[in-house]
Amino acid sequence: MGEELKKNLLQHQNILEDEEEPLNKRVWKESKKMWIVAGPAIFNRFSTFGIQVVAQSFIGHIGSTELAAYALVMTVLVRFANGILLGMASALETLCGQAYGAKKYEMMGVYLQRSWIVLFITSIFLLPIYIFTTPILEALGQDKIIAQVAGSISIWAIGIIFSFAVSFTCQMFLQAQSKNKIIAYLAAFSISIHVFLSWLLTVKFKFGLNGAMTSILLAYWIPNLGQLVFIMTKCPETWKGFSFLAFKDLWPVIKLSLSSGAMLCLEIWYNTVLILLTGNMKNAEIAIDALAICLNINGWEMMISLGFFAGASVRVSNELGRGSSKAAKFSIVITVLTSFSIGFVLFLIFLFLREKLAYIFTPNPDVANAVGDLSPLLSISILLNSVQPVLSGVAVGAGWQSIVAYVNIGSYYLIGIPFGVVLGNLLHLQVKGIWIGMLFGIFVQTIMLITIAFKTDWDKQVEIARNRVNKWAVVESDESNNTSRISS
Repeated sequence: MGEELKKNLLQHQNILEDEEEPLNKRVWKESKKMWIVAGPAIFNRFSTFGIQVVAQSFIGHIGSTELAAYALVMTVLVRFANGILLGMASALETLCGQAYGAKKYEMMGVYLQRSWIVLFITSIFLLPIYIFTTPILEALGQDKIIAQVAGSISIWAIGIIFSFAVSFTCQMFLQAQSKNKIIAYLAAFSISIHVFLSWLLTVKFKFGLNGAMTSILLAYWIPNLGQLVFIMTKCPETWKGFSFLAFKDLWPVIKLSLSSGAMLCLEIWYNTVLILLTGNMKNAEIAIDALAICLNINGWEMMISLGFFAGASVRVSNELGRGSSKAAKFSIVITVLTSFSIGFVLFLIFLFLREKLAYIFTPNPDVANAVGDLSPLLSISILLNSVQPVLSGVAVGAGWQSIVAYVNIGSYYLIGIPFGVVLGNLLHLQVKGIWIGMLFGIFVQTIMLITIAFKTDWDKQVEIARNRVNKWAVVESDESNNTSRISS
């Protein structure tokens, strides 16, 4: 108890010294800490998202039907699983981030293993969706030819889904410790191999869709193997080997994972609903292709914002675990302003490029013109998305996932989608109307998240984080006295 008291006093003294520093020095130090997490996270997300976009570029030159089918699988079905698994993995971001800030390092490896169990079981439950893709899409009113091609692609996607369970959890674990440079290195290697294999298998050997999907599968699993090796060999403080403790006291992890999953799923599935609504319109193939291209471009920019999402969640959770409410609030301001500045520059760039962007993905002038028509909406999306994901990252860092889930239900599903359906169908604005509805939903969500962050009692959040970490630390200590470990 004496040692623990000394640690707490020293930590409190360090917090007071940090808060008394000049503003410019605080900005520099916070920006540096934020970029240590956000920089590699942005590069990793760019590379990971680039895997899909590179494949889309090659598939788009195979045929329009193949491109539309690929868009349905990757933008609807894979994003569906991505939302569930990424959301559930973000519970680990809260737990590991706060444990690391509180210097309870030994807890992190057990949290990682518990998250693996939860996510792998979830992946198994998702399998029927990918096995019965064709009849599901046909029942939803999609074109039968597109649905049949999508069915063959979705079988390949099963391997991608299980890769998410490993990838997301390992990334959260490493990010909480600011050890995510290895993630960026592995991502760079993976995207390089993917570009070469995509050309080799689809252009050189003309294996078509099968060649493209083989390349995607390898590109997703290669970084996972590297991350696992790194964790088990280079993280001695936080990885103590495989433990039977991973199978005990799973309910708190499951509960937080479900809240996290609900929060991010409702957000990520929003774009999925847009694609499905577009598939029921006239000239569905061109409409889906145009919207998919715009959403992919928007997705590229979102990778930057999601990097700041990671930075915000790690910095907020670390500071709350450390016991500094002022530092947590300061990190929010710095991260939001940085992300918004980058988003504003990209807003201007994409506002003027218009249909020129589309020819990267398709030679079809009709699709390119449709993309050009949607470009102003794309630019506004980019601007809004430079703020909203960062605020969601703040929510993850503080453990507010269940609150934000309700915000997402209201802003997206009670406001955004109904508004988009009215504009798209009743007012005959087609894809534009659906997208305007999406933007309105994002705008409402952003305002609500800003209000929540502004009105939050951050001192109380520090106490909540401390109670969570201390409670679970006692549980781990009690259980470890009666449980043997399996050495890694």
